[in-house]
Amino acid sequence: MASRTLSRVTKALLAPALALGATVGLASAPASAAVWNSCDQWGRTNLNGYTLYNNIWGGGAGSQCIWANSGTNWGVWANHPNTGGIKSYPNQTKAINKSITSLRSLSSSYNVSVPSSGAYNTSYDIWDTDHDYEIMLWVNKTGPVGPIGTSQGSVSLGGHSWNVFKGSNGANEVFTFIRTSNSGSGTVNILPILKWIKDTKRWMGNETIGDVQFGYEVTSSSGGLNFTTNNLTISSS
Repeated sequence: MASRTLSRVTKALLAPALALGATVGLASAPASAAVWNSCDQWGRTNLNGYTLYNNIWGGGAGSQCIWANSGTNWGVWANHPNTGGIKSYPNQTKAINKSITSLRSLSSSYNVSVPSSGAYNTSYDIWDTDHDYEIMLWVNKTGPVGPIGTSQGSVSLGGHSWNVFKGSNGANEVFTFIRTSNSGSGTVNILPILKWIKDTKRWMGNETIGDVQFGYEVTSSSGGLNFTTNNLTISSS
């Protein structure tokens, strides 16, 4: 959703009930001292060419702390109540800033450790520079969570099989690809997915891809749950 982006999230209304004290989660970081951690609602830093972002943007959120050993190894402890609505999207971001036709390659490899309870999805969030289009790739989902829009059938692209949904959040078009089975690790060839949207479905034109994000869209994690990105790399040419 648009309020997850770095450019728009600062315009979001702060939830007055949100309490993110330093007492919450520094102890929830890994036992080894992290290079960086933050329990701030909008806490962020740059490491190794990636931006890491705590990004607690939804209403009714609880507490959440992010830590990082590097730009590609990071995690989050989140304690959000068992209520509806997305509370946060902690993520790492890589800026691409190339049009679809000028890209020769765009791919990512992921390896995560995620809880078996709660309600969340593990997902890529891909944006054009104008924020007219949002492409989500869910590689894992747990609990009562679902995409925006209506089903567009299934497709095998980029090394995976997906159920596809198309809709709008009121600010931009949203195309969601949900992996047909959960996965904790793998490689996604993103460029063929973008070309399928552009050339096969003609849902968008030759957009300039701005950011590729990867993170955890958390709806509930009551009692405190850990989400760990063991390794996540994004590469393009």
